[in-house]
Parts: sequence; C-alpha cells; structure tokens
Amino acid sequence: MSQLGIIARVGMGIAFLLSVTFLPALLMLLRPKGEHVEVGYKALAPLDRLVLNRRRWVLGAGAVLAVACAALLPRLSFDFNPLNLRSPKTEAVSVVLELMKDPLFTPNTIDVLAKSEDEARALAEKLSKLPEVAQAITLSDYIPTDQDAKMAAISDAALLLGPSLTPTDVRPAPSIEDVRQSMTGIVAALDKLNPDAATPAGASALRFKKALEGALAAPAEKVVPAFQRAVEPGLQTLLAQVNDSLQATPVTFKDLPDDLRRDWVADDGHARISVFPKGDANDNQVLKRFVKAVRTIAPDATGTPISIQESSATIIHAFLQAGILAVILVTILLAITLRNAGDVLKTLAPLALAALLTLAAAILAGKPINFANIIALPLLFGIGTAFNIYYVMAWRQGQTNPLTSSLTRATILSALTTGTAFGSLWTSHHPGTASMGELLVFSLASILVTALLFLPALLGPPKTPAE
Repeated sequence: MSQLGIIARVGMGIAFLLSVTFLPALLMLLRPKGEHVEVGYKALAPLDRLVLNRRRWVLGAGAVLAVACAALLPRLSFDFNPLNLRSPKTEAVSVVLELMKDPLFTPNTIDVLAKSEDEARALAEKLSKLPEVAQAITLSDYIPTDQDAKMAAISDAALLLGPSLTPTDVRPAPSIEDVRQSMTGIVAALDKLNPDAATPAGASALRFKKALEGALAAPAEKVVPAFQRAVEPGLQTLLAQVNDSLQATPVTFKDLPDDLRRDWVADDGHARISVFPKGDANDNQVLKRFVKAVRTIAPDATGTPISIQESSATIIHAFLQAGILAVILVTILLAITLRNAGDVLKTLAPLALAALLTLAAAILAGKPINFANIIALPLLFGIGTAFNIYYVMAWRQGQTNPLTSSLTRATILSALTTGTAFGSLWTSHHPGTASMGELLVFSLASILVTALLFLPALLGPPKTPAE
C-alpha cells in the first residue's frame, strides 16, 4: 500500500508539473484554432432547469437513495480468500480447488502447539469433537491402531493375492483381439451392473464405460495400443502398491522417519496438532466458523486460514486509516481554498453519496470487496473531489447553467478517458484485476451522476457579487 501511495503521489506530481509548464508551451507553439461557438451540451438545458427548479425533489431523491444504499451495507462482505483472485479455469487453480473439496487434502489447516505429546493427544481429541472440525491429528496418528488384528488380515490377504501379484509363470502379452474382447466384456459387465450416476463410483464407472465404447467404435489396430499405453502404466503402479502394502510390518515410533518426527515434535518436547476443517475448505464462511471454533479452545493457534483472515483485517484497517487521513487532509485543503465551511461541506457531500452508490452497486452485482478492488475506494475520493471542486468554483463565479457549460463537457470527456482505462482492467482474464476495474467503473459512474445532478441541486442558484 505504501508503495502504491508513493507511485501515485510521484505520478500526480509529474502530471501537474507537465500540465502547468509543458502543456502551455505546447499550446503557444502549435496555436490550435479556437471554437467558433461556445463548447457545451445545449441539449442538457431542460435538465439544467429541472435540477435548479426542482432542487428539493432532487435533494430528497438523493437522500432516499442514500438511505436505501446505507441499508444494503450490512450485506457488504470482504473476500479474504487469495485463491478467488486467480482464474479457476487455469489448470493449477482448478486442480487445487478440486482437491480442496475434500477436507483431508486442503492447505487451509490450523496448527496448534502443545507442551508435550500427551497434551497434544488430549487437545486433539477435544478439537476433533468440534462440529466445524473434520479431524485433528498428531504424530501418534501415524501409528496404526489394532495392529495385531490388522497384521493378521494382511497376512491372509497376502496368502490369497500374493501368487497373483508375483506369479512364477507369466503368460505371453495378449494380442490386439484379446484386448478388444476384454474391453467388450467389461462394457457388457457394466451394462449388467447398471451403475448409479448419482454416486462418485457410479459416475466414474459410466465415464469408463463411455470411453471403452468410444474405443471399440474405432479401428482396433490404432485404438488398442493407445489404450494399453494409457491404462497399463497406472495399473502396474497400482498393483505394485498393493503388493507393497501386503509386505507391511508392525510400526512403532522408532520406525517413523526422522524428518517426519521433526515435523511434529520439537527437540524440547513441544508437539504439533494439525486441525482440518469440515466442509468446503475454500468457502469463506466455512473457514470463518472453523477459525472461530478452534480459537475458542486454542487461542494461540496458527495456520493459513488464520493468517489470511488477519491479513484481511490488517488491509481493511490500513485502508480505513488512509481514508480518514485523506478526508482530513482534503478537508483542510478545501477549507484553506474555499474559506467557507458551507462550501466545503457542499463539495464533500456528493462524495458520501457516490461512495454509498458504489458500494450498493457492488452488493447488488454480487461483487465482494477483495484485496484487489479495495484500491478503487481511495481513487473514488480523489477523482470525486476534483470533479466537485470544479463545479463549486464555477458556481462561486456565477455559472448559471452548469450542465450546458464547457465544464460539463470537459468533465464528461475526462470521465470517459478514465473510464476507458478502468474498463480495460474489467476485461482482464485475471479475476482480481477484473474486479478492480469493475468497481472502478462503478465508482466513476457514481461520481459522475452525483457531480452532474446532485451537486448542482445542492449548490442552487449561483451567488451574486454581493453575496
């Protein structure tokens, strides 16, 4: 944020220096021809009269709109999940999101530190009973329970499956026709089985059946070798894993790898507990409930869900701090420039309405505030102040028809130029950048509406020289 502020401040300083030095010199050198008629929008004259003659109606409508927007603010949320700033269509993100649907494969776990392994086991048991927790594991969970019974079952399975997994006599490789007949037999067996597509296993079986049917419809000489290359390596790996599992032996703490023990138990005896959330670990509400529940038992817990939520709180606090400082500094600058408290309030009042309109538009569009688009809020304040002070200064100089004036044309062209840049961000394939551009467009539209309609009604007829 501080770097963003430095870049913006330096850029504005350079732009200002060029505007008061290079641009006037360029105009004197090129001497562009002036306009033959007054520049403005004459078609807006009826709207100009309506705004000034029906000031109370316009101000009343603005007040009602502000109240309605304020009523929506409780529905405003902050999306603290950094994954939502990435495109779910990319392979890496889509795989992560798919894995995270299973709580046991999510990186959004919480770590709790206990003074000893005994304390860790007791605390893990307590955490596991929480409805928001799928499981809490310690180093002890790497030691299987009921090993005697399990070893007996493994020995029986080894006697039955061992000869098939490690045969002494290996038959010759099947021919293409043999493989084709096997594929046909599998399709027929699946037809009889009639898998349920609503279950994960049934859906997988139907996809496999469809793939086999597609392969059988093509020439066997081309499809069968490709099918074998696709299926056999994975099958061989699976069979090797099954064979390895049948060679299992009893496991004790001494049998665990040193690296694994160091990950869970420190040299001074402190032990780690890893807590997994229940439900969709990529859902913000699930993570909020998960963090809150775990912290009721372990206030000093750490982990990704806690760090990203605390980071969001830090960023929100930083932007609130920056916003308050900006309001104070701009108010002081306006007070020095305008030297009238009423004019200062009239300059700032449309900004409050524009901010409410922007946030309400984001809520209605279903776009939460996130780490990227929150940048739009300070920009709203800066652009809005610039537009409003132009109209206040013109009003103080006796401008009677603001909407038909050249000032409105300059303001609209300036807004369109800025909006084009913001719109280009909105079209980005990066969700975070697109959300920033979208909120910037919302804010720019809100600023333009309040500056062109609400502010003239708030200012009223221009002051006379005596005033």
